[in-house]
Amino acid sequence: MRKRSLITAAFTIIALFLLFIFISFNAHLLKSPLLNSVTVVPEDDDDQPQFSLLIGILTRADNYDRRHFLRMVYGIQPSPAAHIDVKFVFCNLTKPEQRLLVALEILRFDDVIILNCTENMNGGKTYTYFSSLPGILRLRRRYDYVMKADDDVFIRLAPLALSLRPLPRRDLYYGFVIPCSSTNPFVEYMSGMGFVLSWDLVEWISESDIPGNDRFGPEDKLVGRWLNIGKKAKNRFSDKPGMYDYPGTNGRCSHELIPETVAVHRLKRWDQWSAVLRFFNVTKQLLL
Repeated sequence: MRKRSLITAAFTIIALFLLFIFISFNAHLLKSPLLNSVTVVPEDDDDQPQFSLLIGILTRADNYDRRHFLRMVYGIQPSPAAHIDVKFVFCNLTKPEQRLLVALEILRFDDVIILNCTENMNGGKTYTYFSSLPGILRLRRRYDYVMKADDDVFIRLAPLALSLRPLPRRDLYYGFVIPCSSTNPFVEYMSGMGFVLSWDLVEWISESDIPGNDRFGPEDKLVGRWLNIGKKAKNRFSDKPGMYDYPGTNGRCSHELIPETVAVHRLKRWDQWSAVLRFFNVTKQLLL
């Protein structure tokens, strides 16, 4: 009888030990950060990502709700053609609550880039973003492409990756050309809703005096001017009608939502975001 009790006790201890291991393992999984970069693990070698893209969403430190929303929007989008990292970019923190709350975000998500600048409109933030990246990423990785995007744009990552996949990896300037009525990518500059530069152009911006001495003014227009003066970006591509402003918000830059969409801009209200996400059936995996 004593022997049977000992055996029962031993089995109980082993079961409790295995249960502890199981709970510990799952607790570790629950505490792991959400996807701070949108990366698809290929099912086989043929599906390996063919290039890498950093999307820097320029925003402000106080826009906590918008960042959390965008993390969900981009975190559920697969893109087998590319390794895509999505980061939130803003200038120096100025308030005690920002230092606390942004620190929590960084510890949890590791998807924030803080630039050495003061928040501004047309005061050089875009220049600081591009010119700082080679130094910031020196010990991490370099990307094939870098995108600057607004926080009121919805980017469909898979169509964007498929659009970029056949394009050159060097001397590339890609986006939505201004003026809105034009389809000639060399006529002016790419809209600030979201444009892409190849990595060599990012390095050039960080090193050249042309952008360094011309930082202030309409920032997206300045980028086009830098590239023109420097005789850069010989490979230019305007993705129309795939990129556009939300219907009815900006004259000829707007049109109705279409299945071929790469990016929709000027989503200022939640009802606009809701309409766009419903149109593209973003939550189709979960019917509620």
